[in-house]
Amino acid sequence: MLNIKVITIDLDDTLWDIDPVIHEAEAKLWDWLSQNYPRITQIYNQQKILDLRLNVANKYPEKAFDYRFMRKLILREIFKRAGYLEEYAEEAFKVFDISRNNVKLYDGAQETLELLGKHFKLIAITNGNADLNKIGLRHLFYDVVTAVDVGFAKPDKRIFQEAIKKSKVNTEEIIHVGDNPEADILGAANVGLGTVWMNSQQLEWPKKYQKPDMTIVNISELCNLLIPKIN
Repeated sequence: MLNIKVITIDLDDTLWDIDPVIHEAEAKLWDWLSQNYPRITQIYNQQKILDLRLNVANKYPEKAFDYRFMRKLILREIFKRAGYLEEYAEEAFKVFDISRNNVKLYDGAQETLELLGKHFKLIAITNGNADLNKIGLRHLFYDVVTAVDVGFAKPDKRIFQEAIKKSKVNTEEIIHVGDNPEADILGAANVGLGTVWMNSQQLEWPKKYQKPDMTIVNISELCNLLIPKIN
């Protein structure tokens, strides 16, 4: 850890719990649709929408990681089938997107980012579509690397290689922090990055994967790990 200059960090489920955020966003979108475009909620139920999602995913497998593209496409299809103009789907997506970026950071997350950002370059690496500008954290990051921008999702080496390129430091001077054993830890290790597993759920490590270099259950523990560097 003494030579670390850059920390790459996953977003969803590393800095905040994403499941309740998505559930809340989908609930607000459904309420909004029922009030403004009632034919949609009369025609569709959750199972029908799930079936439509699977069909769209099968039709566009190369876009499976582009959640924004997939959700907009599904909304356009729903509007069209309900007899509304497809263009109205853009407004519906905005309703969802506002709630999707209304995240509740894990305890100590912002303070940790603020402290580490004074001593390291912080680069976000995400497969999701969280908008750090809307969340209010973009100023704490040196750069952001997304699966949509790169065209490849974690654990693909190419998304990590893009982050390494943007960091302008050597691979051995970077550690990656993330919650997903395969997407984050295995993916980062495969390109030679140090790894820190964010295990907020205190799960058992999958035996089929090589263990991470470090494990934490709270994001603020990163500061303790990096105290030698900070001092």
